[in-house]
Amino acid sequence: MLARLVVVLAALAVLVTGTASPGSAQGSVEGLDAVVEQEMSAAGVPGVAYAVVTEGQPTSVGARGVRRLGEDDEVTPDTPFVIGSISKSFTALAVMQLVEAGELDLDTTLAETLDELADRPAADVTTRQLLSHTSGFSTLQGNASYPRVEGSDALERRVAHLADVAPAHEPGERWEYSNLNYQLLGRVVEVVSGQPYDAYVAAHVLRPLGMTHSFVADGQVHDEMATGHRPWFGTRRALAPGPTERVSAPQGGVVASAADLARYLQTMMNGRDDVLSAEGKAQMMRPAGPASPHYGLGWFVDPGSGQVWHGGTTPGVETLATMRPDRGTGAVVLANAGSGIGFGETTQLLNAVTATALDLDYDGEGSRWSQKALYVALLLLPVGYLLSMLWAWRHRGALRAKSGVAGRFSLWFPLLTTTAAAWVLLFLVPRLFGAPLATIRLFQPDLGLVLLAGALTGVAWAVLRLAVAHTGRTRPAEQT
Repeated sequence: MLARLVVVLAALAVLVTGTASPGSAQGSVEGLDAVVEQEMSAAGVPGVAYAVVTEGQPTSVGARGVRRLGEDDEVTPDTPFVIGSISKSFTALAVMQLVEAGELDLDTTLAETLDELADRPAADVTTRQLLSHTSGFSTLQGNASYPRVEGSDALERRVAHLADVAPAHEPGERWEYSNLNYQLLGRVVEVVSGQPYDAYVAAHVLRPLGMTHSFVADGQVHDEMATGHRPWFGTRRALAPGPTERVSAPQGGVVASAADLARYLQTMMNGRDDVLSAEGKAQMMRPAGPASPHYGLGWFVDPGSGQVWHGGTTPGVETLATMRPDRGTGAVVLANAGSGIGFGETTQLLNAVTATALDLDYDGEGSRWSQKALYVALLLLPVGYLLSMLWAWRHRGALRAKSGVAGRFSLWFPLLTTTAAAWVLLFLVPRLFGAPLATIRLFQPDLGLVLLAGALTGVAWAVLRLAVAHTGRTRPAEQT
């Protein structure tokens, strides 16, 4: 996965590998600061905040580093981070509240809740299928670029754009993670509750839980937030200040501090009826069905180890929240840096801190040599093509001397191969990662530039060879 683009990619969850080992989570917390310091340095992350829940109570919070490179404002346990796809669990909680209030049913179809989707391709998709990522919408559809919409009616207008998008697979038959599911659910919350998504979540989740340093993306600029930093050829570049995006709120736009997320995890594991019934919370953290054995309603689940978790990836920020409900333990790690490929990855930072907090066995991510080799190869590809262009110009006489079938084949064949390579770099590789090139450039601008440069310089080299071979040749009438 593109260093967890969605993880983009998808946008997807970062797994803590290993099983619980004997001992208490509290005993492992003592080593958290050392682990955070070591892994921050290795990953080149500007700032990290974390929180730990032990025996159902927040027991440790901490932070290191700065909110933005080049500035002195330090990250604290109360610093808000955009939490990415952990936001999906907030949307799922909001939906389950409406279900328990009798205003919605898990088997209600989109046609029954959203008039704009009646008689459209996704009309028969149910609420349960959206929550569990079994709607049939694909990862690529969820990460595609759609027209930008702003304002208080952003979700309504986005759903109008999605009305003619047909699920890539038959609903209910397979699991595939897709941000589209939760954008649609955000609109369902608005229509059923009669409130904007951000207002509903603030009133029914954040305020009741005392999450005073958290909010939902509202289209405004919030200077107190941690700034995201994207990879840039072995360094980090801070994102320019800008407003939060309302349309992405249901799938990735909740903004929360580590300390507040500890309260949230505590509530999810407390076994009490409060913002949701104990049974409703338990249902969210169980497999949703045969087609979704490792995802519940807004949470990834591992029935074997008892772990429940969700990761989050937004441009320049990566997060991970993990729980062991049977033990009442949980951990949150927030980093204001996005991953590179092989270099500057945050995977080990997130996993090592979580494993230390929850007393899990964790052997690290290894050298990541294959990812590093891939990145270096992609980086060298346009350089190689540029050198080949120079060689072609310096040896233009030899190119012009090519004749016959074999000569013409040797001149035209590179155009075929480089065009095919360009298609692979610009279309196939992004599709394999579940995100179009535009999304890759948003999350990893250096990689996006390298893919584009490799595609363009390859074709340019082939065209240059043809141009120099067919210009400047001595015509028969000019020969002596």
